Amino acid sequence: MVYSKEIIAELEGKAKQVRRDIIRMLVAAGSGHPGGSLSSADIVTCLYFSKMRHSPKDPKWPDRDRFVLSKGHCAPVLYACLAETGYFPVDELMTLRKINSRLQGHPDMVKTPGVEMSTGSLGQGLAVGNGMALAARLDKKNYRVYVVLGDGEIEEGEVWEAAMASAHYKLDNVCAILDHNGLQIDGPNCCVMDPEPVAEKWKAFGWNVIDINGHSISEILEALDRAEALKGKPTMIVAKTVKGKGVSFMENVVDFHGKAPTAEEGERALKELN
Repeated sequence: MVYSKEIIAELEGKAKQVRRDIIRMLVAAGSGHPGGSLSSADIVTCLYFSKMRHSPKDPKWPDRDRFVLSKGHCAPVLYACLAETGYFPVDELMTLRKINSRLQGHPDMVKTPGVEMSTGSLGQGLAVGNGMALAARLDKKNYRVYVVLGDGEIEEGEVWEAAMASAHYKLDNVCAILDHNGLQIDGPNCCVMDPEPVAEKWKAFGWNVIDINGHSISEILEALDRAEALKGKPTMIVAKTVKGKGVSFMENVVDFHGKAPTAEEGERALKELN
């Protein structure tokens, strides 16, 4: 499908608003994970505002597409998209990580409308996504399952067990997306546990692999369409991204993996994003 300049521009605007929400809620909370939330903002925006079939008025709609944020520490990007699409009031974002809030530091499927899986213990999301995809097959449903993973997360062995299972069962209704920003909590991937060549690894496990610029709305949308059209195997979209994307002093700075901006830094970030 060819997307118009107007659609692309609208989604770019939505992604910028999602980034502003991320900064605002992290400043209010005084803790959280800005780097990976900002790097995945364009991807998650495209899913919630364009690609996925979902219903904020009926979060448990049986035919909805499922989204699993496997790297659950990046909950702010998910919460921002849920709020901006109407699952709960945008003002509630300011309760992030507060006592009794529905918006805890990691997603809670019991408390938070629109959250499909409680995540945060890294490595589990793809396996659960496989279960959802198999359930769709058994129930003769045509919904799709989207799973976003992080760089550090794919060092977990369970990810590769799940990858084998996805290919073995030919789960073409599974689309995984790697937020490939090159940094994790302890530093550059290449210094902690080098994952390269990432694309070749997923191909070797039997997946269809698509490499894209994870900040190009048109490339994201095209890759999601290609994944949906392919039959007989799951798809991994390797999205090359920039940690902290959109805020100059956060970009490619590993310290902002899990350090919230101060009030002054938040003001600077919002000026850039405005």
